[in-house]
Amino acid sequence: MPIYMDRHDVSADVTAENVAMLHQQDLKIQHKFHCQGLTYWFDGARKTAFCLIEAPDEQAIIEMHNHAHGEVPHRVIEVDPTIVESFLGRIEDPENVNNSHLNVIDDPAFRVIMIAELNSTSLCVKEMMEFTSGDEKYKFYHEEIKRFEGSLVSQKGIQLLISFKKASQAVHCAQAMQSKHPGLNGNSSTKNTELKIAICGGVPVTDEKRLFEKAIRIVKNMSEISKAKIIASTEVKDLCERENCYFSDLATPVHVVTASEDSFLEALMMFIEQNLGNENLSVGDFNAHLGYSKSRLYRKMVDLTGKSPNVFLKDYRLKWALSLLENGDRTISEVSCDAGFGSLAYFSTCFQKKYELSPSEFKKRIE
Repeated sequence: MPIYMDRHDVSADVTAENVAMLHQQDLKIQHKFHCQGLTYWFDGARKTAFCLIEAPDEQAIIEMHNHAHGEVPHRVIEVDPTIVESFLGRIEDPENVNNSHLNVIDDPAFRVIMIAELNSTSLCVKEMMEFTSGDEKYKFYHEEIKRFEGSLVSQKGIQLLISFKKASQAVHCAQAMQSKHPGLNGNSSTKNTELKIAICGGVPVTDEKRLFEKAIRIVKNMSEISKAKIIASTEVKDLCERENCYFSDLATPVHVVTASEDSFLEALMMFIEQNLGNENLSVGDFNAHLGYSKSRLYRKMVDLTGKSPNVFLKDYRLKWALSLLENGDRTISEVSCDAGFGSLAYFSTCFQKKYELSPSEFKKRIE
């Protein structure tokens, strides 16, 4: 049977003990609805609870909760238990160390999400292959993630997706990874390559369809900022200060994304992704959709991303094309079209210039 995670937004007076009792009530009648409650998470600060349940469908979960105690979920999504464990560290109740009847679980599902990605004006395929295969000079990334108690959720090409329980652990890990990045040590093969790291917080179930989808979207948007090698949300900065980690004391500066920058990035990236396959997409379309004059949009884009709107769009198309080629389920012609390049020849020329080999050569290297 499929596995689902639901979200309950609870009232201010609900405690971990209350949620544990509700969980026990679910377990008593779950068989009547062909469900199996695997575990749950409770966040007293944010007043949210998340249940992980094996069930025939979403409706069975709603009916089980309703008959057990009347606290029906606000949202239910289907999840992959392997991904759940990667983000949250478990897919079953933790050990009942106190041997208590309730086994109270006061464990928030909130996580600090980090994306670490190799980035350069011309990232050659040799570097990409070395990074993906875990070449010796990149092993320290994984060592630092482990040292700061992070969980590597996935590695897709030159991008790492990592989950942390604490904001300070994520930021200290980012600092350590930056300090040891090979490009800082004069290595000729990596001297033009930088490591970009973006960090934000989030919960597993929102209004989106997939686990941590909102947080991942936000942190990917943030990674497009070129002002600093490490970018963090205001929430991460505030959480760090509560954990006695102050950005002013850090060796590598951290750019803190403001509310206006976050809103601009969200609108910009959503518009681009919705229209990426449109080869006629132009800067004028950006102006109309975002409500900016041509000159104001240019200044905003350069200030935030370091690129003009036209350059940013072309680079994003190439980045998207690269990810499609890595997946290997589309032809080069299909990738060119999906990424919005009107001409296959122009796509090949742009790809060759950025990645130092043609799309067909790249496809052969990764097969």
